[in-house]
Amino acid sequence: MSSLLLKSAKIVDSESPFHLQTKDILIEEGTITQIEDNIDYEGKCVDLPNLHVSNGFFDSSVSFGEPGFEERETLANGVKTARHSGFTSFLLNPKLNPITDSHSAVKFLQQQINTQLIDIKPLGALTKGFDGQHLAELYDMQMGGAVGFYDFKSPVVDSNLFKIALQYVKSFDGLIFSYPQDKPIAANAQVNEDEFTTYIGLKGMPNLAEELQIARDLYILEYTGGRLHIPNISTQGAVKLIETAKAKGLNVSCSVAIAHLYFNSEKLEDFDSKYKILPPLRTLKDQDALLLAVKEGIIDMVTCDHEPMDVEHKDLEFENASYGSIGLESSFSVLNQLFGVEKAAELLTKTKRTFRLSTSKIDTEERADLSLFEPHSEYIFNTQHIHSKSKNSMFLGETLKGMVYGSIYNNSIYEN
Repeated sequence: MSSLLLKSAKIVDSESPFHLQTKDILIEEGTITQIEDNIDYEGKCVDLPNLHVSNGFFDSSVSFGEPGFEERETLANGVKTARHSGFTSFLLNPKLNPITDSHSAVKFLQQQINTQLIDIKPLGALTKGFDGQHLAELYDMQMGGAVGFYDFKSPVVDSNLFKIALQYVKSFDGLIFSYPQDKPIAANAQVNEDEFTTYIGLKGMPNLAEELQIARDLYILEYTGGRLHIPNISTQGAVKLIETAKAKGLNVSCSVAIAHLYFNSEKLEDFDSKYKILPPLRTLKDQDALLLAVKEGIIDMVTCDHEPMDVEHKDLEFENASYGSIGLESSFSVLNQLFGVEKAAELLTKTKRTFRLSTSKIDTEERADLSLFEPHSEYIFNTQHIHSKSKNSMFLGETLKGMVYGSIYNNSIYEN
């Protein structure tokens, strides 16, 4: 794609001088060269109904399967899925085989990723093989391109190890991720502990398991200093703990999975394993608190928490099924339905700064890193909307609002 005209596109970018204006946008050699009311142009043109455009979508928690779990998802198809879903960059979780816990593992991933098509930033493991006992090659991994350190959905049980990790990464401004779950209290529970799940006979995980771990992490962060990210919070109490920590000036950020904003534990009535995720779906009271915290900015970001699972691990009785749901394809539609187009675009584009990643705005002489969508149509989400190799989406059968047309990045366009 040497040049391209976006015709009558409504710009959704609060940092752009053209925010909420409908303009023609000319892109040449990957750079926005003109933004005008009308541009005469005879080359390739994208002229779509109710076209809206924002900066390229970003997500802080995406899992694929390659290397090691290619039956779930490959890198090549995962990249195509992300681009078709409007995403031009994301953080890639280290739960692979082998686990991304060394400089060589980070470099291997970077060599496998076609950086001409998408900007993927790998996360490195915090401990070797997720063993929870020995710190991985944190400095070497950051020098190799890792933007943070995370034992994906495995809590750091050893408080002293967590303290040492925070102290160590301060010397090179590293970022620690800490999954919020007290493992002994959570035990083998698979759903939230509440009146409804008790009634249907499922072993419950109390909010205490999440909140106790967060309280410990924040207490240690206050002692050590440094940078901490808490992914996938899911309870009202977690929101209050993080709000208090931010008021103290601690350098902490957090995310919430889109599923926890849209669903609650009552979805488990039919024991459908597609709703089995970590953390588990919580109560309506927790759901409302999370929605409010996103609107008020207490929660820094949302994540689709894209985690493909093959049918052999997911299409089982609830107790035996694996955790996880894909989410790239449904992210924009769900957020647009919950918050409206402006807030949805903000949530999907403005959080790169937390991870010290470069950003752009929609203006002339800026690189064309864009997502294309329309926010008004309603549709029932089904397998035809899924590009992922795995089909384990929680949103199958849901009526959603707004469709992604595709994305533009590094002089290439993906269109649905």
